[in-house]
Amino acid sequence: MSQQSQQLSISETELADRRSRLLAGHGGTADAAVLFGAASIFYLSGFSFIPTERPIALICADGQALAFVPALEREHAEAWSSVDRVETYEEYPGEEPPMAALARVLKGLLGREPATLLVDGDGYPSRYGYHGPKLSEVVPAATQVSCSELLEELRRHKSPQELHLLQESSRWADVAHGHLQRACGDGANETEVSVAASLAATQEMLATLGDRYDPRSSEMLSVHAGFRSQIGPNAALPHAIPRHLTMREGDVLVTGASAAVWGYRCELERTMFIGEPSPDQRRFFSLMLGAQETARSNLRPGRTCSDVDRAVRSYYAEHGIDQYWRHHTGHGLGMEVHEGPFLDVGDTTPLEPGMVFSLEPGIYVPGLGGFRHSDTAVVTEDGCELMTAYPRSLEDLICEPSRQGALE
Repeated sequence: MSQQSQQLSISETELADRRSRLLAGHGGTADAAVLFGAASIFYLSGFSFIPTERPIALICADGQALAFVPALEREHAEAWSSVDRVETYEEYPGEEPPMAALARVLKGLLGREPATLLVDGDGYPSRYGYHGPKLSEVVPAATQVSCSELLEELRRHKSPQELHLLQESSRWADVAHGHLQRACGDGANETEVSVAASLAATQEMLATLGDRYDPRSSEMLSVHAGFRSQIGPNAALPHAIPRHLTMREGDVLVTGASAAVWGYRCELERTMFIGEPSPDQRRFFSLMLGAQETARSNLRPGRTCSDVDRAVRSYYAEHGIDQYWRHHTGHGLGMEVHEGPFLDVGDTTPLEPGMVFSLEPGIYVPGLGGFRHSDTAVVTEDGCELMTAYPRSLEDLICEPSRQGALE
C-alpha cells in the first residue's frame, strides 16, 4: 500500500494489542485496568474527547474494553471509539457520585469485587470544579498498581502506523510554515499572520486528503502555525504567550507549526528574520544550528537521552554560551505536545529505533531575541531521520520587510 493511500488512523487490531500488552503488566495478575487520563484513554481506545468536570474512564478486562462516560457522551463514545461496550451515568454532580456508578459497573463486568487494579491515578483528577470520591474509596478492597510508567514505555516506541501519522503531520506543518513565512513582513501582526497561515494550510490539507482525514482533535483549525509572541526581544522568552505583537524590520522571529492527524502531532519550529540579520543575529543563529546538529548526531541507538543533552551542554560550554541556555535538548512526541522520555541529563532512558523526539536546543539572548529550530526526529537502526523538512539555513529564513503575501 502506498504512503498516499495508507489509512490515516490506528487500526482496531493495534488498539486491541495495546490493551493486551497493558494487561500483561504486573505479571498479568490484575483483574482489570481502570484509566482516567485523556491521553491514556485515547491511546488504548481511539476515543478523543474534551475533558470536563464529568469523569470519563476506560476499563479493560478479560479481552474487553468498556467506556464509562456521562450520558451526554454516549453517542460520541459509541460512534468514535474502539470499545466493546459503553456504560453511562446521568450527570455530575448528580444524585449518585459517578465514581460510585463506576464501581458498580466494574463489579458487574468482572462478576465480583476486583482484587488488583492497574490504574493511572486514584480516580478522576480534579478539573473544572470536579470533587468526587477516590477510586480507592468506592473499591476499597482492591489493591491499586500504577501503570503510568508501563503506559509511557508502551507509548515511547512508535509503530509503523504511528510513524505514518507523524510523517503526515510533519508534511502539513511544513506546508503551514510556508504560508506563515510568506505572510511575514514589517508591520505584520502576529495574530493575523497566524490565522491566515493556519487557515490556508488547513484548507489545503482538507482538499488534498478529503475523507481520509480525521483530526481526532478539539481544535477548530487542524493545522496551526504561529509565533506565540516570540518576536524581537520577546523571542528570548522560550515559553512566551501570545501578545498580538507587530513585526518590525530587524526582528528575530521564533515560529511553531504542527498538524493534528488522528490525534498525533509533530513539532516544527524555525528562527526567521525580518530583513537582513545583524552580525550578532547571524552569529547566534550559526551557534544554534551547531547545537542542533550536535543533538542530531548523538540521537542514535547505543546512546541514552542524557548522552544527547550532555553533548549539547558541552557544545554550549565549548562556545562560551552557557549563560544563554534555558532548557533541555528535546522531549518525546506523539499524541501530546510534550511526552516522555526527555533529552535531559537526568533521563537515562536508552535510545532505541522507533522513538520520536523534538530536537530543539535554544539560545536566548536578553534584549536581542531567541534562536531555536525544532525538528521531529525518529530514531532509526543506525542514527535518526528528520520527519520535518522545512528549510533550515539562514538565507532561506529571511523575510523581506515589505512581503506580506498571505494577507493580500
